Amino acid sequence: MGHFEIKDKFYMDGEPVQIISGAIHYFRVVPEYWQDRLEKLKNLGCNTVETYIPWNMHEQEKGQFRFEGILDIERFIRLAQKLGLYVILRPSPYICAEWEFGGLPAWLLREEGMKLRVSYAPFLRHVEEYYRVLLPKLAPWQCTKGGPVILMQVENEYGYYANDKGYLEAIRRLMTENGVEVPLVTSDGPFPESLNAGRIPGALPTGNFGSRTEERFRTMREYTDGPLMCTEFWVGWFDHWGNGGHMKGNLEESVRDLDKMLEMGHVNIYMFEGGTNFGFMNGSNYYDELTPDVTSYDYDAVLTEDGQITEKYRRYREVIGKYAPLPEMKLSTEIRRKAYGRLESCEKVSLISTLDSISKSVFSVWPQSMERLGQNYGYTLYRTRLDTEESLGKIRLWKANDRADILLGDKLVLTLYDRELLEERELNLPTRKGERLDILMENMGRVNFGPYMELQRKGIDHCVQINGHMHNGWEQYPLPLDNVEKVDFGGDYLPGTPAFHRFRFQAEEIGDTFLDFEGWGKGCAFVNGFNIGRFWEIGPQRRLYIPGPLLRKGENEIILFETEGKAPGFITLKDEPDVG
Repeated sequence: MGHFEIKDKFYMDGEPVQIISGAIHYFRVVPEYWQDRLEKLKNLGCNTVETYIPWNMHEQEKGQFRFEGILDIERFIRLAQKLGLYVILRPSPYICAEWEFGGLPAWLLREEGMKLRVSYAPFLRHVEEYYRVLLPKLAPWQCTKGGPVILMQVENEYGYYANDKGYLEAIRRLMTENGVEVPLVTSDGPFPESLNAGRIPGALPTGNFGSRTEERFRTMREYTDGPLMCTEFWVGWFDHWGNGGHMKGNLEESVRDLDKMLEMGHVNIYMFEGGTNFGFMNGSNYYDELTPDVTSYDYDAVLTEDGQITEKYRRYREVIGKYAPLPEMKLSTEIRRKAYGRLESCEKVSLISTLDSISKSVFSVWPQSMERLGQNYGYTLYRTRLDTEESLGKIRLWKANDRADILLGDKLVLTLYDRELLEERELNLPTRKGERLDILMENMGRVNFGPYMELQRKGIDHCVQINGHMHNGWEQYPLPLDNVEKVDFGGDYLPGTPAFHRFRFQAEEIGDTFLDFEGWGKGCAFVNGFNIGRFWEIGPQRRLYIPGPLLRKGENEIILFETEGKAPGFITLKDEPDVG
């Protein structure tokens, strides 16, 4: 049992304690590697690990909860405690984190009029029903019960989003009603506007920033007599597709900022290890245009995406050594990088040839969004017949997100992305009576920050206008691609169309490897049925990380789903990453 309290400083059982923490998101790292990453955190000199908790992973469908495998948060906490680390948990409904929809479940958008992160009764009811399951799992791990958890967060950068204090009070109340006893924090941008809107009585206000420590802490001091803490010390940044190169922090400035932070207060390094946006779980931002994040969440973090020690690690360790003892814990997990070489495609089939084996169509007079079809992530194919049209002259998609591949017959005739979806397009293509028109919509990752979050229905949410009129009669095929084992490779392959490509290889020795997708267009990759994420020729990321635990001794299978018809027929498994 431990008594952790916030006064002028942080105290554990009456003794002052300095929090030196690093962020590891358990859901971005395969569980077989959790202990390795935590040991490396301990060796850095950190005494605490921090993690978000993603609602959309733990309750992917309403009322269906998952806490196993990569989602076994209790196992992660137990490992941290075994290594003598404190734990900071951030179980707010919204986490941002460059994660799909900021961690909110996509099924919220099935409800008409849904309002997010405000005092809207239906939203708060869903949060309450989630917390009734989640928080009783976390409560026994609090220091008050003999566990390592010393702090929890009420909401996340709320001052950047809104200023509904009643909502913040409701979240805090739900936490305490469901067993939260440890002190609470809020974390906001270190600016008066953000702090005024995002703080709440009874929770320590903390700041999220990556530079100008003295100035930021001076601002924070105006809002608290308690300890000064940077809850997200940004040591790098995230990448979005097409940003021109991997984002990197300035190491010398970062080292100086860390030193000043530890001199003045407390820190959580964001990120200690970034990890990977496996599957379709990358988030997006939307300012002037849609900028979906890449699969790698390397973040130029203290450890690389695959957990390697960096120069940043060595330099930070020197700084932390001025303030805390530096343990020399032996690493317990054997990890190696391995190149398996070039793999030739052994089978391929077009999506339209295997559609009925992986999806069941839903007919509607008008097109329905992905969420209204009961689908959360991936792709949706909208199919119709051009019975009343003399040609495919003009086309426009209304309330459509995020990317459309339009096929006339078996030919890809147009791709629309983001703002291009708002415009009417002239095609003037001749058609046969009753010719098939397919529109493959891709959810590129829901926006995770700001007002656009409430506008994130994917697929087509209003109508398709052809030659000036709304076109009716649609067969809709949800394609979450959570069942690639059902792809029928016995079907036809039509060059230039979306297709599945299968590769096989033998592994005598297991290691981490990196899938080089040079020459391929756009899509996603599956390793022994596990979705390792998206690829896109525009970069900056050029290779996808495959953790060794996803492989098995003997035969392994990789399936690529590629949507643009760019398929050179081979991939290469290399022993080095290329995040751009």
